Amino acid sequence: MNIILMGCPGAGKGTQSAKLLQTFPLHHISTGDVLRAEIASGSPLGKQLGEIVNKGNLVPDELMVQMLEKIVKSTDKGIIFDGFPRTVPQAEALDAMMQRLNRAITHVIMIDLPAEEVVNRICSRRQCKKCGAILRVDIKNPLEKCSACGGELYTRPDDTPERATHRLEVYRNSTLPVKNYYQTSGKYVEVNGNQTPEKVFEDITKILEK
Repeated sequence: MNIILMGCPGAGKGTQSAKLLQTFPLHHISTGDVLRAEIASGSPLGKQLGEIVNKGNLVPDELMVQMLEKIVKSTDKGIIFDGFPRTVPQAEALDAMMQRLNRAITHVIMIDLPAEEVVNRICSRRQCKKCGAILRVDIKNPLEKCSACGGELYTRPDDTPERATHRLEVYRNSTLPVKNYYQTSGKYVEVNGNQTPEKVFEDITKILEK
């Protein structure tokens, strides 16, 4: 199986991806992680990507797909695409790439979440400066130290109410058209993300095991 896991910021895509990897023989591709790793590798593609990112520009779709294709070619496992595609042209490019590799997207799963819950989740996130763990805190009585290592917690720049609202608007404008693209494919399914992570995972598992 090859899965696209969709959802707005804070929907729990990373959490669900981790759970899926423990249950199914899958390879997780998070475009942000992959991009950083390719740049750090010093490969010709990585150097090209690094120049683009360092100038503050967006990575062109064709280079992003080229980077993802390297990873898909390197594994016989099914793939979880997390954070890609974000636009319809990217979805079309991904379909073309999978066809070239004699593979296909089998499931497109949207973790659906109300807008107010999206903002609440993002604004309640804190990251540890020491171990990098991301924790959810009570906004009215937030933690100051990491429960895992005791390190200092901080709010990431993207996790303020203003940035959270902006990110949600960007998501709606650019990514939701991807939903319309896949809805006619017969592969698109929505899962209620406003549940416990365990219940969301249970619902996703039922879809994959049909």
